[in-house]
Amino acid sequence: MTTERTEPAQNADERTMLEGWLDYHRRTLAWKCEGLTDAQLRTASVPPSELSLMGLVRHMADVERGWFRRVLTGDEAGPIHYSDEDRDGDFHLTEQDTWQEAYASWQAEIAIARRNAAGFGLDDLSRGRSRFTGEPFSLRWIHTHMIEEYARHNGHADLLRERIDGVTGD
Repeated sequence: MTTERTEPAQNADERTMLEGWLDYHRRTLAWKCEGLTDAQLRTASVPPSELSLMGLVRHMADVERGWFRRVLTGDEAGPIHYSDEDRDGDFHLTEQDTWQEAYASWQAEIAIARRNAAGFGLDDLSRGRSRFTGEPFSLRWIHTHMIEEYARHNGHADLLRERIDGVTGD
């Protein structure tokens, strides 16, 4: 499988641009994971960090769920990979954790995110509220934050992939 990545058109309208950049960064993370074994995908960066490519994908599945389900629509969907007892559970991998499982849950959350976002305008406010301020978020803010979140973690993915097999690229 080869992940295709296309930057949004330079003259796209705002929503198309935001959704395009978010999808571009989603695909970038998938691309960084391509062609690796489960063991390689579970490989942590450097001790004591547990950061791994599979952990990043599991983390982003929970992030997608958090912003597009719990915050945007007010859905009470619980976490996938972490818990109150293990806040970093998305990064605590075992030999039983597989790429197939991590990828499937991530892609399922992306599909739900797209569906949920389609029901909101960029200026529409979320049903869920900030745990810090109690204020709702606009869909525009959520899209912008998710682009930032993926961009930051894709930088981590660049370094992880280079450490695993020397592969680099934008």
